[in-house]
Amino acid sequence: MTSNGLPRGIDHVGMTVPDLEAASTFFVNAFGAVPLYDNLKRAQPPFSGPDTEKTLGLVKGTQVVAMRMMRLGNGASLELFEMQAPEQAKPARASDLGLQHFAVYVDDIQAGAKRFTDAGGVLLTEPGKQLGIEEGKGNFFCYGRTPWGMTIELLCTPDRSGFDTIEPQPRYIPPPR
Repeated sequence: MTSNGLPRGIDHVGMTVPDLEAASTFFVNAFGAVPLYDNLKRAQPPFSGPDTEKTLGLVKGTQVVAMRMMRLGNGASLELFEMQAPEQAKPARASDLGLQHFAVYVDDIQAGAKRFTDAGGVLLTEPGKQLGIEEGKGNFFCYGRTPWGMTIELLCTPDRSGFDTIEPQPRYIPPPR
Protein backbone atom coordinates (compact mmCIF):
# COMPACT_ATOMS: atom_id res chain seq x y z
CA MET A 1 0.00 0.00 0.00
CA THR A 2 1.36 3.42 -0.88
CA SER A 3 0.88 6.47 1.27
CA ASN A 4 0.58 10.14 0.41
CA GLY A 5 1.66 11.16 3.92
CA LEU A 6 -1.79 12.33 5.04
CA PRO A 7 -2.91 11.28 8.51
CA ARG A 8 -5.59 8.64 9.01
CA GLY A 9 -6.67 10.31 12.25
CA ILE A 10 -5.52 11.17 15.75
CA ASP A 11 -3.89 8.15 17.38
CA HIS A 12 -3.45 9.54 20.89
CA VAL A 13 -3.26 12.71 22.95
CA GLY A 14 -0.30 12.94 25.31
CA MET A 15 -0.51 14.77 28.60
CA THR A 16 1.68 15.21 31.63
CA VAL A 17 -0.05 14.53 34.91
CA PRO A 18 1.20 15.07 38.48
CA ASP A 19 0.44 11.49 39.60
CA LEU A 20 0.02 8.67 37.05
CA GLU A 21 -2.07 6.42 39.31
CA ALA A 22 -4.42 9.20 40.45
CA ALA A 23 -4.87 10.46 36.86
CA SER A 24 -5.51 6.92 35.61
CA THR A 25 -8.15 6.42 38.29
CA PHE A 26 -9.78 9.73 37.31
CA PHE A 27 -9.99 8.75 33.61
CA VAL A 28 -11.33 5.27 34.47
CA ASN A 29 -13.99 6.69 36.79
CA ALA A 30 -14.91 9.76 34.72
CA PHE A 31 -14.87 8.25 31.23
CA GLY A 32 -14.56 4.47 31.53
CA ALA A 33 -11.03 4.64 30.08
CA VAL A 34 -9.15 1.33 29.91
CA PRO A 35 -5.46 1.15 30.83
CA LEU A 36 -3.73 -0.63 27.92
CA TYR A 37 -0.08 -0.85 28.94
CA ASP A 38 2.68 0.94 30.80
CA ASN A 39 5.51 2.00 28.50
CA LEU A 40 7.55 2.95 31.57
CA LYS A 41 6.86 1.71 35.08
CA ARG A 42 7.92 3.58 38.18
CA ALA A 43 10.11 0.61 39.20
CA GLN A 44 12.19 1.01 36.02
CA PRO A 45 14.98 3.56 35.58
CA PRO A 46 13.46 6.86 34.38
CA PHE A 47 13.91 8.18 30.87
CA SER A 48 16.27 11.14 31.26
CA GLY A 49 19.35 12.84 29.92
CA PRO A 50 20.16 14.91 26.83
CA ASP A 51 18.61 12.48 24.31
CA THR A 52 15.29 12.34 26.18
CA GLU A 53 15.32 16.11 26.69
CA LYS A 54 15.92 16.67 22.97
CA THR A 55 13.38 14.07 21.81
CA LEU A 56 10.54 15.47 23.96
CA GLY A 57 11.67 19.11 24.16
CA LEU A 58 12.06 18.89 27.94
CA VAL A 59 13.64 21.30 30.41
CA LYS A 60 17.17 20.18 31.30
CA GLY A 61 17.11 17.80 34.26
CA THR A 62 13.60 16.44 33.61
CA GLN A 63 12.98 12.75 34.28
CA VAL A 64 10.10 10.78 32.77
CA VAL A 65 9.25 8.46 35.67
CA ALA A 66 6.14 6.68 34.35
CA MET A 67 4.09 6.42 31.14
CA ARG A 68 0.74 4.73 30.47
CA MET A 69 -1.44 4.36 27.37
CA MET A 70 -5.19 4.33 27.95
CA ARG A 71 -8.08 3.64 25.58
CA LEU A 72 -10.85 6.22 25.66
CA GLY A 73 -14.05 4.95 24.07
CA ASN A 74 -13.91 4.64 20.27
CA GLY A 75 -11.55 7.54 19.65
CA ALA A 76 -7.96 8.51 20.24
CA SER A 77 -6.09 7.00 23.16
CA LEU A 78 -4.60 9.00 26.03
CA GLU A 79 -0.87 8.75 26.76
CA LEU A 80 -0.17 9.81 30.32
CA PHE A 81 3.30 10.95 31.37
CA GLU A 82 4.44 11.53 34.94
CA MET A 83 7.57 13.66 35.01
CA GLN A 84 9.80 15.20 37.62
CA ALA A 85 11.27 18.47 36.41
CA PRO A 86 13.16 21.47 37.79
CA GLU A 87 10.27 23.63 36.57
CA GLN A 88 6.74 22.83 35.42
CA ALA A 89 4.05 25.25 34.23
CA LYS A 90 0.43 24.99 35.32
CA PRO A 91 -2.04 23.44 32.82
CA ALA A 92 -2.97 25.66 29.86
CA ARG A 93 -6.08 27.81 29.94
CA ALA A 94 -8.28 28.49 26.93
CA SER A 95 -6.54 31.86 26.45
CA ASP A 96 -3.05 30.26 26.30
CA LEU A 97 -1.34 29.23 23.08
CA GLY A 98 -1.13 25.55 22.22
CA LEU A 99 -3.31 22.61 23.10
CA GLN A 100 -5.75 23.90 25.70
CA HIS A 101 -8.44 21.21 25.86
CA PHE A 102 -9.79 18.08 24.24
CA ALA A 103 -13.42 17.05 24.01
CA VAL A 104 -15.10 13.75 24.82
CA TYR A 105 -18.39 12.80 23.22
CA VAL A 106 -21.10 11.54 25.58
CA ASP A 107 -24.60 10.40 24.68
CA ASP A 108 -26.10 11.76 27.92
CA ILE A 109 -24.54 15.09 28.95
CA GLN A 110 -26.07 15.06 32.45
CA ALA A 111 -24.83 11.53 33.20
CA GLY A 112 -21.42 12.38 31.72
CA ALA A 113 -21.13 15.53 33.82
CA LYS A 114 -22.09 13.58 36.96
CA ARG A 115 -19.43 10.92 36.29
CA PHE A 116 -16.88 13.70 35.72
CA THR A 117 -17.64 15.42 39.03
CA ASP A 118 -18.01 12.13 40.94
CA ALA A 119 -14.49 11.25 39.75
CA GLY A 120 -13.13 14.50 41.20
CA GLY A 121 -13.45 16.88 38.25
CA VAL A 122 -14.95 20.36 38.58
CA LEU A 123 -17.39 21.73 35.99
CA LEU A 124 -16.80 25.33 34.93
CA THR A 125 -20.54 25.59 34.15
CA GLU A 126 -23.47 23.25 34.09
CA PRO A 127 -24.17 21.64 30.70
CA GLY A 128 -25.78 24.10 28.32
CA LYS A 129 -27.01 24.26 24.75
CA GLN A 130 -24.36 24.36 22.04
CA LEU A 131 -23.97 27.69 20.31
CA GLY A 132 -23.97 29.05 16.78
CA ILE A 133 -23.87 26.58 13.92
CA GLU A 134 -23.59 23.69 16.43
CA GLU A 135 -26.92 24.55 18.06
CA GLY A 136 -29.55 21.84 17.62
CA LYS A 137 -32.04 19.60 19.38
CA GLY A 138 -30.21 17.68 22.11
CA ASN A 139 -26.86 19.41 21.44
CA PHE A 140 -25.19 20.26 24.76
CA PHE A 141 -21.70 20.97 26.07
CA CYS A 142 -19.76 22.04 29.14
CA TYR A 143 -16.15 22.42 30.16
CA GLY A 144 -14.57 21.09 33.30
CA ARG A 145 -11.20 20.78 34.96
CA THR A 146 -9.49 17.59 36.08
CA PRO A 147 -8.27 17.35 39.68
CA TRP A 148 -4.86 18.65 38.44
CA GLY A 149 -6.39 21.57 36.50
CA MET A 150 -6.42 20.42 32.86
CA THR A 151 -9.48 21.47 30.82
CA ILE A 152 -11.74 18.86 29.18
CA GLU A 153 -14.94 19.53 27.23
CA LEU A 154 -17.92 17.19 27.40
CA LEU A 155 -20.26 17.39 24.42
CA CYS A 156 -23.26 15.73 22.88
CA THR A 157 -24.21 16.57 19.29
CA PRO A 158 -26.99 14.27 18.04
CA ASP A 159 -28.42 16.99 15.75
CA ARG A 160 -25.76 17.78 13.15
CA SER A 161 -28.10 19.51 10.69
CA GLY A 162 -26.55 22.94 11.29
CA PHE A 163 -23.20 21.92 9.88
CA ASP A 164 -23.51 18.57 8.07
CA THR A 165 -24.77 20.20 4.87
CA ILE A 166 -21.92 22.73 4.60
CA GLU A 167 -18.93 20.53 5.52
CA PRO A 168 -16.60 19.40 2.75
CA GLN A 169 -16.28 16.13 4.72
CA PRO A 170 -18.38 14.83 7.61
CA ARG A 171 -17.16 15.77 11.07
CA TYR A 172 -16.05 12.72 13.03
CA ILE A 173 -18.53 11.25 15.48
CA PRO A 174 -17.59 8.24 17.58
CA PRO A 175 -19.62 5.13 16.83
CA PRO A 176 -22.09 4.03 19.51
CA ARG A 177 -20.69 1.94 22.38
